[in-house]
Amino acid sequence: MSLATQLAPYIRAAFSGLYVETFEPEEALREIRQLCAAEENWMVATWDIDRGLQVPPDSAMPAVSDPLAALRSLPALATPNGTALLVLKNFHRFLGSAEIIQALQHQLDAGKACRTFVVILAPTVQLPLELQRSFVVLTHALPERQQLRAMGEEIVQDRTPPTETQWAALLDAAAGLTRTEAEGAFSLSLARCDELRPRILWEWKAQSLRKQNLLSLHRGGGSFAELGGLTALKEFCRRALEPGRSVAARGALLLSPPGCGKSAFCKSLGSEIGRPVLTLDLGALYGSLLGETEKNIRQALAIADAMAPAVLFVDELDKGLSGTGGQGDSGVSTRLFGTLLTWLADHASDVFFIGTANDISRLPPEFTRAERLDGVFFVDLPSAEQRLEIWSLYRRQYDIAANQPIPPDEGWTGAEIKSCCRLSALLDVSLTEAARNVVPVSVTSAEAVDRLRTWASGRCLSADRPGIYQRPGVERPSRRKVTPPTSTN
Repeated sequence: MSLATQLAPYIRAAFSGLYVETFEPEEALREIRQLCAAEENWMVATWDIDRGLQVPPDSAMPAVSDPLAALRSLPALATPNGTALLVLKNFHRFLGSAEIIQALQHQLDAGKACRTFVVILAPTVQLPLELQRSFVVLTHALPERQQLRAMGEEIVQDRTPPTETQWAALLDAAAGLTRTEAEGAFSLSLARCDELRPRILWEWKAQSLRKQNLLSLHRGGGSFAELGGLTALKEFCRRALEPGRSVAARGALLLSPPGCGKSAFCKSLGSEIGRPVLTLDLGALYGSLLGETEKNIRQALAIADAMAPAVLFVDELDKGLSGTGGQGDSGVSTRLFGTLLTWLADHASDVFFIGTANDISRLPPEFTRAERLDGVFFVDLPSAEQRLEIWSLYRRQYDIAANQPIPPDEGWTGAEIKSCCRLSALLDVSLTEAARNVVPVSVTSAEAVDRLRTWASGRCLSADRPGIYQRPGVERPSRRKVTPPTSTN
C-alpha cells in the first residue's frame, strides 16, 4: 500500500500526529506532495535542520532554523477552510527535549480543530512516553516489483529493453532494495556492462545487506549432488518448493548433533531451487537501546518478505533463543521470539524458513506447532553407506588418491570426514595418519548425542528416509502390554 493511500484517511479523520518510518525521506515527501496536490485545500511545508522551514512561495513565513520555532510556526500555516501539513525530516533526533515534547503536545491538541498536522519522517520510531498515544505510526514500504520495473524502464529507455524473462530475473535481484538503491544498482549495471544484468544487482544487494548488519546474502554454492545423504529431506524440499504450486511452503526445522550437514544443506538448497538464501544471525539483532532489538527483527523480516521468493536460514536457533522466558535480559529474547513466531504463522510471502538446532530442550515447545513449520527433521549421524558417499565427495575435493584406505569412522559426522581429508591434504599424510587428529563428537559429547537421538526417535521426521525417525537398534515400545490370565488347569 502506497504512503499516500495510508495517510489520506488519517488526515481526513483529523489525526494530527503522523509518524512515518522511512529510509527514503525525499521519496516519502514526494508522495505526500502528490497527495496534497490532488486535494483542493491541502498545503505542505517542510523543515529540516539544514534547510530550515520551507513553505509555499505565496506564504509570508519568516526563515526558521530552530526546531522549536518550526513547531510554533504551525498555527500560522492554517487557513480557514484548508488543511496544512508540517513535514519534519529526521525529527526523532530532537524528541529528547522537554520543550519540544511540550510544544508538540500543544500543536497536536490544537491541530485537531484547525486541521494542522505534524508529519515526522524518520528511519526509526523513537517516541517519548508522553507522545506515544498522540501519533499514528505508518511504514513507508519498500517498492514493489511494478515500481522497480518502471524505474528500470526509465533508465534503459534509450537502449534495447530486456525481454520478459530477463525482467523477471532483474526484478528478483532488485526486490528488497529501496528506490534509491535500486536506481543506483540499475545505473551501475549500465555503467559496467552497458545493459541491465542481475549479477550486478545481486552484488549491490549483498553490499546493502552487509551495511545493515541484519541479514547476509548467499547465492550459488554446491548443489544436492555434492551433499551426501539426507535423501528424504532433499525430496521433501524439492517437491514443496516446485514453481507454480498454489499452496506456499512454510519451512522446516533441522535437528541433529553438530557437524551432520544442516548448514551445508540450507546453503545448497538455494542453489538447487534457484532462490537466494538470506542468513539471519539472531545474535546480531540484539541492540543496547530500548526497543532496538524488536525493531531489528521486524526490519529483517520485512526485508525477507520484500525479497521473496527466498530462503530464510537461521542457524543455531537453540542458542539464539536461549534467553526466551525473560531471565536476565528484561524479556528481550521473549519479545524477539514472539515476533518471529507471529511472522512464521502469518506471513503470506513466498519465503521458506529453515532453522537448525542442536539441543531441542532449549527451544520453546510452541515453536514447532503445526502451521508454523511444515516439519521437524532429525539429521542422524551418517550410516556406513552415507559415510562412503561423503568420503568419495571429499576425496575428489582435496585430490586424495582413491587407493588410500579409509580409517575407522564409526560415529563420524560429515564435518569430521571433511576435516580428516583436509588435514591429509594440508599435512601431506595418509588418511589413517590424519585421522589421529580427529576426535568425533559422538565421543566428546557421547551423552548429549545419545540423549538427542533418543528424544528424536518417534518424534521427528527422518531426513534420510520417508516417515518418522526411529533410532537404529531401538524398537518403539507398544502403548499397552496385556498379560493373559494364568491358566488354572
